[in-house]
Amino acid sequence: MLKKQAFVFFITILIYVSLIAQNDSTETKFSVSGDFRFRIEQDWASRKSDGTNREDRSRLRYRARLGVNYKINPWGKIGMRIRTGYFIKQQDPHLTIGDGLNEFGSLPIGIEKLYFETHSGVFTGWIGKNTYPFKKQNELFWSDNVYPEGITVGVKFNETSGILGSWSLMSGHYILRSSGASFDQDQYFQGVQIITSFLDNKVVVFPSFYYFNNMPDVPDGNQSYFLDYAIIHLGVSVGVLKNPSIKLGGDYYKNFNNLKKNDSVPAAFRDQKQGFSLSVDVGELKEKGDLAFNATLTRLERYAIVDFLAQNDWARWDYSSMGSPDGRLSNLKGMELRGDYLLQKNFRLCLRYFIVEQLIPTGIAKETGNRIRLDLDINF
Repeated sequence: MLKKQAFVFFITILIYVSLIAQNDSTETKFSVSGDFRFRIEQDWASRKSDGTNREDRSRLRYRARLGVNYKINPWGKIGMRIRTGYFIKQQDPHLTIGDGLNEFGSLPIGIEKLYFETHSGVFTGWIGKNTYPFKKQNELFWSDNVYPEGITVGVKFNETSGILGSWSLMSGHYILRSSGASFDQDQYFQGVQIITSFLDNKVVVFPSFYYFNNMPDVPDGNQSYFLDYAIIHLGVSVGVLKNPSIKLGGDYYKNFNNLKKNDSVPAAFRDQKQGFSLSVDVGELKEKGDLAFNATLTRLERYAIVDFLAQNDWARWDYSSMGSPDGRLSNLKGMELRGDYLLQKNFRLCLRYFIVEQLIPTGIAKETGNRIRLDLDINF
């Protein structure tokens, strides 16, 4: 209890000092940002692997985040952010209204980000726990709510000609769980990505390679075996029109790790190592009253991604029967339809509809899911 009170006191003082600094100087070293989300959610026709349906579910949910940055000098800053959410659910910072263990009990709050970041010329990097550093078009490979912990190093060069635009190289090493022994025994993730743009940034290409070491088949310490992933990702974004804005996107994933010699992996899934997504975006949210629409189609085989590091939005599939609340959203095909409306500069409405079906059943029937969400996002 004392530690919690000290943590709250520290955050309060930090925010107070930054607000005072903003009042006293037009160029403050402190900055504060945050956001709040209110969500209405409905799930229905969600079939389980035994052929029965999950109970239809309605929920009211919310999320709050608050971040503070301090600029040490022109090339370096430190930052941190706290958020709501249960510590064991890294994919989901949202809380369900009325779902607490006690009536009107206290809320779980933890540190989401804590890092030192530096920029010098073409070089950039950070150490600590921070935002996923690699370019992505959706959360099908990596959730926006999962913040890697490790070291990032990158370089970025500006436009060199009318045809070839800017390009950058990003790399990093991130530890998911330390073994307490040598580094090669850790559960870790390494990535390297090149981003290049062409034709006045109308075409952006970002090939990547990701290596995951000693990953458990089930998260949170309830695993039966470990395996490695060696994933090639080919991503592309194409601007078709400027007014209205229309963009096409595509992602392809291929895990090159040979699973045929791993007797722990079920035989039906040893060749399930590819995935793709296709998307179209229409409109942009710039001014009050703007509308934007997105449609995404995906097919992800079981080992094309690490499922408990990706999104858990599309369906109610998780590892709860194995002692973990984390999502398991691979081995699926499905579609998302999304519409956004900018009420005001910092107020956005977002409506999302998901429909999902399992590729290979893990029981007597394929699992399915239908979900619709309405979010109100407020940020400052």
